[in-house]
Amino acid sequence: MAPKTLSSFLSPFSLPIPTTNLPNHRRHHYPALILCRFSPPLSEPRSPEPEGTGAAAPTPGDRFLESRRSFDAAKLILKEKKKKRLKEKPLKLSTAVACCYGCGAPLQTSEPDAPGYSDPETYALKKKHHQLRTVICGRCKLLSHGHMITAVGGNGGYSGGKQFIMAEQLREKLSHLRYERALIVKLVDIVDFNGSFLARVRDLAGANPIILVITKIDLLPKGTDFNCIGDWVVEATVKKKLNVMSVHLTSSKSLVGVAGVASEIQKEKKGRDVYVMGSANVGKSAFISALLKLMAEKDPVAASAQKYRPIQSAVPGTTLGPIQINAFLGGGKLFDTPGVHLHHRQAAVVHSEDLPSLAPQSRLRGQSLPNSQVSGSGTIRKGNSSDLNGYSIFWGGLVRVDVLKVLPETRLTFYGPKSLQIHMVPTDEADEFYQKQVGILLTPPTGKERAEEWRGLDSQRQVHIKVEDVQRPACDVAISGLGWISIEPICRLLRSSDSNSEKIAGELHLAVHVPKPVEIFVRSPIPVGKYGAEWYQYRELTEKEEEERPKWHY
Repeated sequence: MAPKTLSSFLSPFSLPIPTTNLPNHRRHHYPALILCRFSPPLSEPRSPEPEGTGAAAPTPGDRFLESRRSFDAAKLILKEKKKKRLKEKPLKLSTAVACCYGCGAPLQTSEPDAPGYSDPETYALKKKHHQLRTVICGRCKLLSHGHMITAVGGNGGYSGGKQFIMAEQLREKLSHLRYERALIVKLVDIVDFNGSFLARVRDLAGANPIILVITKIDLLPKGTDFNCIGDWVVEATVKKKLNVMSVHLTSSKSLVGVAGVASEIQKEKKGRDVYVMGSANVGKSAFISALLKLMAEKDPVAASAQKYRPIQSAVPGTTLGPIQINAFLGGGKLFDTPGVHLHHRQAAVVHSEDLPSLAPQSRLRGQSLPNSQVSGSGTIRKGNSSDLNGYSIFWGGLVRVDVLKVLPETRLTFYGPKSLQIHMVPTDEADEFYQKQVGILLTPPTGKERAEEWRGLDSQRQVHIKVEDVQRPACDVAISGLGWISIEPICRLLRSSDSNSEKIAGELHLAVHVPKPVEIFVRSPIPVGKYGAEWYQYRELTEKEEEERPKWHY
């Protein structure tokens, strides 16, 4: 048998190696070049090679490591977001801590002068019988007997009395509402409409529905047409771009309009908790008492809640914590909340003992200038009693109005607390008059000691008023936390039938002085008194506006 050569052992896929014409001693000394190709089994069809599997494509290990790195990075980002969200989101209101049912302050037995204090024996006895929810603190007992005890300091707090809690802390107690499903009942004082409106209430209430309740309408001047007032309030609310479900004109004292609010709450509550909100001293606790009184006629749960209703006081900041009230038979709770303290109101700058003088106790009666008589002991030193140009008007010790340029027939009418007297002197004597009479004739502040600590009227605003229609007031100048001044270009009592509108058209110029940081608002005139219905004009609405506008109720 002939010996087998190397080429006989090669596979059919190998390249043949030439072996002829070579010497015998060199024929088998060259290495063979063998090219092998993988051939799949005949049973499996050959699939085309996938794209991207060349030398530059990532290996399965690379893909795995990359996916793990992406997963770990995403997990870290989610963890950081969760930490940030938990840090920003306040804890939900806890009802486990026993609080005073009068003001909502946590009960304690260690500091007798602080809110929430209860004597140890009473506290221990009530705790033993599981009756801590029936305890009222010592501060609330004093407030119920007419004592003026402030407990809020800081931005929007009060300078008088001992300060135990900051206004910012009270806001934080309401911040959880943004994350809860609730019904908001927002209260606004009609006497201090702009100062108590809380235009940024959405920062606290979030997207929860809002029922707007206007309080103290019984204080408006006699003869006021509430159809005009309702339309004026809705117009002002729409201008502030606050989306509300409905508007209600109410009086907690006479119970006017409260039944309509109770009906609206029952209709829109839908199992949610109800929070009554508003600025400090707007009348939340009084409104809740009136609401419970009406609801008690049909709801036994509300009747039992009347016994332990929140305390009412003239001191802004009476309520120091959310007060839970079991008032609904069908589920859901009613909460009285701490008042939102606003730094731009007069109450934030006066002494605690002067606070009652800022709250009207009876129906408002406008004090007008020029007039044959000035309220109180004010003195008019002028030759022509119908011209205000060149004179300064003091509204107590809190407001000064310099009349720089007005028409001879212009009249200013002051609506606010009766305790603040009006005094008018020539502008060149105004500074000296104020320095001598502040704390004496010009009150508040009351007394020489408080007058020495008084910061004065160190904020001034120039008010330019364009006169367009002499048949109606040009505008209102509202003082936050006090009231408003109605500006009539021509007094209706002095207006003659042959008045030339073109002749008197122009601009009025006033300078208004208040303490810092009290705010001044220039707004459209509110139609009060019998005369208001004569000049008030209803705006014509489109179908879309009519549909989107909130309805008002009285």
